[in-house]
Amino acid sequence: MVNSKFLTLILVVLTAGCAQSQQKINYKHPIPFAPEKYICYQSSESLNIDGLLDEAAWGSAAWTNDFRDIEGNLKPNPPLKTNAKMLWDEEYFYIAAQIEEPHLWGTLTERDDIIFQDDDFEVFIDPDGNGLNYYEFEINELNTVWDLLMLRPYRDTISGLPHYVFNWNLPDWKTAINLQGTLNDPSDVDQGWTVEMAIPWSALEELANPKRTPKDGEYWRVNFSRVDWNMDIIDGKYVKQKDPSTGENKPEENWVWSPQGRISMHQPETYAYVLFSDKVAGTEEVAFPEMPEEKIKWALYQLFHQQHTYYGQHKRFAGDLNKLTIPKVDLEDYTFKPVIFATPNTFEILAPSLQKGTYWNINQDGHIKKQ
Repeated sequence: MVNSKFLTLILVVLTAGCAQSQQKINYKHPIPFAPEKYICYQSSESLNIDGLLDEAAWGSAAWTNDFRDIEGNLKPNPPLKTNAKMLWDEEYFYIAAQIEEPHLWGTLTERDDIIFQDDDFEVFIDPDGNGLNYYEFEINELNTVWDLLMLRPYRDTISGLPHYVFNWNLPDWKTAINLQGTLNDPSDVDQGWTVEMAIPWSALEELANPKRTPKDGEYWRVNFSRVDWNMDIIDGKYVKQKDPSTGENKPEENWVWSPQGRISMHQPETYAYVLFSDKVAGTEEVAFPEMPEEKIKWALYQLFHQQHTYYGQHKRFAGDLNKLTIPKVDLEDYTFKPVIFATPNTFEILAPSLQKGTYWNINQDGHIKKQ
């Protein structure tokens, strides 16, 4: 006779296994999805890139909100203030930043050095907002720059394809730094540093869709980051603080304009929205429009992350949406009804857009497009 307790144990194990197999994958972003927004107005004059920001046009451009920790409200606000502002004209996308810093220091002097090993300011631009093919620009207090053409975010570990083009230089990129203090002198307390740059549309439009300068009312995905290293002063020199338990450098601080929710700047879907206006800065204020399609795109990105979680568990992508949790899309007269096409190593998920007869499509690379 089979022991009744043994039968009960088997039943409990089978029931638990069945429940686990039926449990749906879900994805919750670490922080609320709320990218920053900015109206980029036209410049009233040609700007001299000298780091001074003394033109009237810069005075008419608004500063961004204060930078926050890259993890957003999961971490305290930074102790030092950072803000940026933007302008544009027919030739350039202008970016400026004011960075509070009591200890100015820098060591890297060669173009394409790994600039974030110094304190730096970083720019990320995804012109067509498709989640792939975006720009990364970095600059330190010595006006040394690093420019990368990113082909895909580093989170892609499945395709085996390259993430970036390293030996690529942005043509006609103008940059300047203004230091409010003395560089590499620990004997005094500094105020900070200012960044000014002009990025030519002739280069940026290569990743735009269509390949041209943005028009009035169009928006690009943009974000800014500041890397700040905690320093000690030893024998009259700045030295990166060490972790006493490991002897290694303590991690850098990452403070950004639009928080990512995790320590990764390579999430283009969470970059801020920069809307380009043909109004001259300071002459007329433009309201940021509603962007209902972005809610659909974000729902697809939630399914994208769920698919990669599923892949991590099963070494294949789900071919059945019943394995995933369908996100809610709060739009009037719209129902989010995705469909999926998958192989073990690839997938496409489609959902109707708000434009009749068109769909948003996202694949395993995070590439999102309307078709």
